Formats: sequence, structure tokens, C-alpha cells
Amino acid sequence: MLELLKSEYPIIQLLALKTLAVITCDKESRAMLKENQGLDYLTKILEAKDLGDLHVEALAVVANCLEDMDTMVLMQQTGSLKKLLSFAENSTVSDIQKNAAKAITKAAYDPENRKIFHEQEVEKCLVTLLGSDNDGTKIAASQAISAMSENSSSKDFFNTQGIPQIVQLLKSDNEEVREAAALALANLTTSSPANANAAAEADAINPLINILSSKRDGAVANAATVLTNMAIQEPLRAIIQNHEIMHALLGPLRSTNTVVQSTAALTVAATACDVEARSQLKNCGGLEPLVELLHSKNDEVRRHASWAVMVCASDELMSVELCRLGALDILEEINLSVSRKNKFSEAAYNKLLNNNLSLKYSQTGYLSSSNIISDGFYDYGRINPGTKLLPLKELCLQEVNDQRAVLLVNNKSDTSPPPSMEDKSADPAYGRNISSSASLRRGSKEKANFRFSPGFGSPTEEKSEPASGRNTVVSRGATKEKGSRKGRGKKEEEKVKEEEEILTVPKMVEGILDREWYPPPDPEFCVYVYEVTKSILPIVNIKEQIEALAKYVADKMGGKIPKEKLSDFSWELHISELKYQLKSNVIPIGYIKKGIFYHRALLFKALADKIGVGCCLVRGEYSRGWNEVTLLNEARKGLRGNLPPPEEYIVDLMFHPGTLMKLRSREADLYRFL
Repeated sequence: MLELLKSEYPIIQLLALKTLAVITCDKESRAMLKENQGLDYLTKILEAKDLGDLHVEALAVVANCLEDMDTMVLMQQTGSLKKLLSFAENSTVSDIQKNAAKAITKAAYDPENRKIFHEQEVEKCLVTLLGSDNDGTKIAASQAISAMSENSSSKDFFNTQGIPQIVQLLKSDNEEVREAAALALANLTTSSPANANAAAEADAINPLINILSSKRDGAVANAATVLTNMAIQEPLRAIIQNHEIMHALLGPLRSTNTVVQSTAALTVAATACDVEARSQLKNCGGLEPLVELLHSKNDEVRRHASWAVMVCASDELMSVELCRLGALDILEEINLSVSRKNKFSEAAYNKLLNNNLSLKYSQTGYLSSSNIISDGFYDYGRINPGTKLLPLKELCLQEVNDQRAVLLVNNKSDTSPPPSMEDKSADPAYGRNISSSASLRRGSKEKANFRFSPGFGSPTEEKSEPASGRNTVVSRGATKEKGSRKGRGKKEEEKVKEEEEILTVPKMVEGILDREWYPPPDPEFCVYVYEVTKSILPIVNIKEQIEALAKYVADKMGGKIPKEKLSDFSWELHISELKYQLKSNVIPIGYIKKGIFYHRALLFKALADKIGVGCCLVRGEYSRGWNEVTLLNEARKGLRGNLPPPEEYIVDLMFHPGTLMKLRSREADLYRFL
């Protein structure tokens, strides 16, 4: 074959080169070619200007030979490699330039070859080829840069020379050129903040976002990867978000190509790092396709979708929306499968639960000290896996039934923001809270026909309502009591009238609030928060704080109960009366004056969270519930050396309020279990 290269007939030389290009795909054939000084033959052909019609085929054979490390070393030592690169860079024949770039690409997959290429300054040759007028050469050069970017030194070189030219190719009318340029940029910006910044400075963001709508899946995947690499840096992420990235990702998220799905989900994870970006994703309908990707059979798609869901679940509103779309159920199903679950699916599941504490407590029966109960939390009771937890609004609007009462924690006494923890004695609103609480207590004792609006801020169904919009039932109750009030003093009559007017405020403004629903108010709990903030928060010793809070909670829920009198404690009747009185299955925690284990444990946790006392809330069987706290051994404080770990205690809120029982001790077990 090599002898045929000396033939006088160009057609024989051409066919000989084509044959060599085929057989040198085999490693043994390449070794034989090298042993027979075949590289010398090829080099002479490339150097001969009058054999220009054979250069393309000769390069194809050389490209095969460059895959072998030994050949690369030999060509470097003989100077053939430098000649080859110079030949490619200076040639005016587009096919020769294209084939030379392809040869470099093929050889550059080997790390040692990349090192040799870098020593021969191949990067300069490739940057020159990027400026070719031929699209094929541009594509081949971009692919070669992509392969060479695996070498860190080469990656650094392209920072100032190469990236601006590649960014220009992103704007090409040729889809293949754009795809190859995006691939080169994806590899150059991976693990390289400097290159990501260089790409942004070259105005790459806008063309990259435009490529997301391309019909070529490879181009979309590559562009998404570059945007992800750039979004890792906060300043660049802000710029990307301003280019409506979430809307641009809708198409890729709905793609049927798993690579596109995977990279799009990863871009969501990288860019949805603040509330505004997550809101944009939600508003443009991006959450639905993202949640759908959790169903994927592809491991990488499922993993990246889980990661994106975990990032999106960073605030409560988004968590609720994701749960509504079924993300929690899908993740729960994934995590039950040994083969399908991953660390991100588990993290996403926990993140959703931690931002939806009502659901977490219903499902797991446990809230840690880092799970801070916020206003609007409700304890529905235990639900089985796969069972939907109804929203609070829906529970509030249900007819009263004989099911377990839903306990609500709400420190907002009205539709205004929650009151601050400052001294509220001078605040008129605080005075109204106390007086309304007092009137509610009196109403409870007198069994007044007080109508608690289950959907505070939403319309309630009344068959006859006066035009004034006042609370009909309260008004009727007031009419019935008019006769009994005639004998009272004028001042007392005015005071009662004032308190009744306070109770009717929600209904009077109902027309204004129809547009937005608010949880039922709990003025009594507002008082609790105020009182513990003033009296218990200032206590320096954490153990004393816990004991004082335990006694406070017990006092508000019926006081100390001897074990032998527990069965006589008529808490169930009290709860039933409240449900009847409020005309609702949802009872704000402050209304309960006779509470047992799980009522007291919830109130303790809610108040402890308000004043920064760390405690866990645990649900037990048969209406049991308790709080666990962690304390250091007081006797060992101030000592140096290996200190024992903190100890866990259960807080007694029932039999000896304020007593701390060591976890798993006999007395603690008697408190937790029947």
C-alpha cells in the first residue's frame, strides 16, 4: 500500500490513501504503518504543494494514527506534529482545515495527547480555524476546542482567546454551528468561574437563551449547561434571571429528550435560588412539567428534577403549591423504591415537609426543634400514607362533624401583620384582643349563641342577614339578652355592647375581605404569646425557662391533673362544646381551657417557638403527645475536657407540670404510653 503512494497515477495514490484510511482504524494496522515508516510518506505528501488533491485523504490517515500515544510522541519528536498544525492553520482549503480539526478532536480524547497538543500550542491553530468562512470548519474547530478544554491549561488559554469568537458563533444562522459552539462553551465554563465570566462579558447570555428554543436537542442541552455553569455565580444568575430564563425553560422541560430534560431541570435548580425567580417559574407554568419529570424512568432526569424541586421548596408558598401538584406523593413513592430513590429525592421530600409542617406532623407525628411553628399551622391528626391533607380553608368551611377537632395555631388577631413583641400595653389593638378574649370566656360560660365564622374573611352562609352586614347570630343573641340587661347599670350595658361590637368586626368588613381568605383569629393565643414574651423570655437559665413555660401551659389548659383523676377530666365534652359554639371543626388552640397531652404539647411547642426555646413535638398513641428538650448537664458546665453529650428530657405538662423526665426512663415511658 505504501509503495502505491509512489505511483505516477494520481487515482492509484488516491485509492491507496482511502484504503489506508479504512485499515488504520485498526490498532495493529497503525502499528504496522509506523514500523514501515508510513508517517514519513504521509508527511511528504502533506508538504508537497503539487499533491494538494491528496491532502484531505492523507490527513484522514494521520488522524487515525494520532489516536496512539506512541505515534503522537514520535511525531512530536520528529517535528511532524508542528508541521501538521502549521499546515492546517495556513491552508486555504476548507476541507483540509476541517479534517485537521477532526484529527485533533479524535486524538484529544486521550489526556496524554491533550498534554502534547498543548505543548505544541494547538489552541492558537484552533482559534484561527474558528474564523474560517466554512461552517464545517467552524463546527470541527468548536468540537476540537470542546475536547481540548478537558486540559486545564488549555481551558485557561481560551479564556481570553477563543471564548469571544465562540460566543459570536452562537448567533450563527446555522443550527449545527450554534450547537457545536454551545458544546465548546459548555465544556469551557464547567468548573471555571473565570470562563463563565468571560462568556458573560462577551454577551453570551442572550444568544444562549435564544438557543433554548432551538429544534436541535443537542443545542438546547448545551446552552442549558452553559447557563447552569454561569448561574452558579450570583451576579451572573441575577442577569440570567432578568432575561426571563424561567419562561425560556418551559420548552426544554416539556421536551421528550432525556438529555434536554435533565439539563433543563439542572438549570432550574441553579437559577431558582430566590423568591422572585421561583415566583416567575410558578407564574409561567413551569412547576407542572418539573413535577412531571419526577416520573421519569431515567435516573439522571429524576435526580436533577428532584434537585430542582428541593430548591423550589425553599419557601412555604412554593412547597404548598408543589404538594398540590403531587410532588410529595411522587417523591414518597420514589423513596420507597431502592432502585429509583437518590439523595436528592430524599432531600426534596424532607424539604417539602419542613416547609409544610402541618402535613409533616400529620404524616410523621414529629416536629424537630428546627421546625418552627408559624401562624396558620394546624394539627389535623394522623393521616395514612397516600392520604391527602385538606387545606385549612376547606377544613374551616366544613360542617361540624364528630371527627377529631383540628387544632389551629394563629397569632394574628386580625388581617393585619402579627403584633410585634414590644410592649403592647399602649397599643389599642392589644387592649381589644384582651377584651375580646374576656368576652369569649364569658360567652363560653353563659353559652351565648356566638357564631364563629369558619372562613374568617370569606362569606359564611346565613339565611337572613341584615343589610348592615353585622354578625346575624350575635345580633340575635344580643336581642335575646336585652331583657336580662334592663336591670344592669348603664355603664355595664355600654361595656357589653362595646365588646359585642368588637366581636362583630370580622363580619362588618367581610365585604372587603371576600377577595382573600384568612385563618380564624385566636385573640387568646395572642395574649399567651404576649405574656410568655414578657415573663418567661427574660429568664436566663434555659431549664428554668422550660419549667416556667410548662407550668404556664398547664395552668391555661386545666392545671395539674392527678393520674387517678385523668379519666374524670372532661376534656372531650369541652372540645365538643367549642366545636358547637364555634360552628367549626377547627378550634384555635387558645380557646381550649381543658386540654390533655396532645393539646398541651402543641401549645408548649407553639409558645416555645415564639420565644426561641428549642423543643420537639412528638405524637403518641391514644391522644398522647409530648415535648422533648435537650439540656447540658448543669453540674459539668465550665469544666474542660471531654464533656458528656447533652441529655434529652420529656417535659411533664400533665401530672407534675414543669418536671423534666429523662428520655426512656420509666417515668418518661409512663407519661408517653398508656
